Amino acid sequence: MGSAQHRGTVVMLVQNGVNGDSRVQKQAESAAAAGWNVVLVGRSPDGEAHSWRLGDAEVRLIQVRKGLGRRRHELRTHWLRDPIAYPFGPFEAYRKRQLQAWRAEIGHLKARQAIDARHQSRAVTFARKLALLPRRVAVKLVGKWAQVRSAHTERLRRRRKTMTGPVDRLAIWFWKTAMGDRAWRRLDPNLWDLELAFGPVIDELKPHLIHANDFQMLGVGARAAVRARAAGRDVKLVWDVHEYLPGIKSWIDHPAWKPAQIAHENEYARYADAVVTVSETLADMLIERHGLTERPDVVMNVPDLGDRPDDDGPVPDLRELCGIGPDTPLMVYSGAPMARRGLMTMVEALPSLEDVHAAFIVSRPEWTDVVALGERAEELGVTDRIHILPYVPHWQIVPFLSAADIGVIPIHHWLNHEIALITKFFEYSHAKLPIVVSDVKTMAAKVRETGQGEVFRAEDTDDFARAVGQVLGDIDRYRKVYSDVVPLHEWTWESQAALLDGVYTRTRGG
Repeated sequence: MGSAQHRGTVVMLVQNGVNGDSRVQKQAESAAAAGWNVVLVGRSPDGEAHSWRLGDAEVRLIQVRKGLGRRRHELRTHWLRDPIAYPFGPFEAYRKRQLQAWRAEIGHLKARQAIDARHQSRAVTFARKLALLPRRVAVKLVGKWAQVRSAHTERLRRRRKTMTGPVDRLAIWFWKTAMGDRAWRRLDPNLWDLELAFGPVIDELKPHLIHANDFQMLGVGARAAVRARAAGRDVKLVWDVHEYLPGIKSWIDHPAWKPAQIAHENEYARYADAVVTVSETLADMLIERHGLTERPDVVMNVPDLGDRPDDDGPVPDLRELCGIGPDTPLMVYSGAPMARRGLMTMVEALPSLEDVHAAFIVSRPEWTDVVALGERAEELGVTDRIHILPYVPHWQIVPFLSAADIGVIPIHHWLNHEIALITKFFEYSHAKLPIVVSDVKTMAAKVRETGQGEVFRAEDTDDFARAVGQVLGDIDRYRKVYSDVVPLHEWTWESQAALLDGVYTRTRGG
């Protein structure tokens, strides 16, 4: 690692499985091509270690154990909260298995009695049944009591997990007040699981520069940089901010999760030697939020239109995968399949959009929100007009999408949605697709400015159907702006890769 032909070793950190995250893939590949020795370390989705090459960069997926997934209060005694519930630990499961064993034993004795009854008097048979009755009654009563205790245990488990009670809200307030930005250690100790998994890998690689993607990897990268400096190595930390943390919807439905992430980010933001982000608006917000003395560099997540790998296969035919011909109207969504992204609006508009098909290019076709799309389509009788398809490699996405008629961005009103030109906006643009976008501030303004699509009211199915119909009615007009209005030459990864390389060089001191 870090041999003479390289400009230095860069360890990139990301809290996902890399596949499907076009930004980190492009960063790793372009940085390696620029002469950096890049190791991209991500989280394995299946608990197994994986590795492969991404151009000249190495990718490693590591196992992250969830030993600290439970907060401390979930392990405490049950007596004060619910004395009827089972104590934390294996006792509940043990009691259930014990009852099964007792019932099996009684079943065995009843079967023996049935066999013996063939050769003995009724009086003896009755006496033996009577003798077994107390055990049968006792097991039944114990079983009923176990059901009651299990119900109380499950209710207590839910209360402890969701922390919705007044005592829980008081506890969250107390730790935030008492510990300040260090409160994440109490509110979400699961963040330590990331440290325990990633930390040793970073230390072994001995990087010159650590590139931490987003807020959860910030702490991991900061602590690794501190350890390296204590050992006498000058390691720099670049923090890549993908989203404005206070404006996101919590990944986990738990009242302590978001305050924990915010506290964690607040504690470690000051350790960054350089900050990179995705838009000028977000750069302004980070300066204000963290009191940054230097303006973050903006590296937009635009498509990579450079050379494809030598061993790359043909780009899949989107329409062929959907089973439709070239004249069938097709709208496409490409991205994370979460409900707040507004995908259901597309499905519910189909009854009003005769003959229009909808393709969803998603990272996790098995996710609950994707399954819900299929269920809703069945209710509406449009199952044959929705198509759930997996991601293609990021270098194929633009030609893959270009077979559609419309690119859709139906996201809801969340702060992070308001401030960004997101990845799929640039991908649709390079595919020269007219864009139908909800009225989130930045993207709606850009679409109105360029004329490359139409805007509809977020979560308004009728208005969405209107916008789609309007585009399909004059699709050539919307496509024409890509040749004379939309600045596609500025929206390429080649220019952004040069910016990132400049950040590395400046931060490294080279």
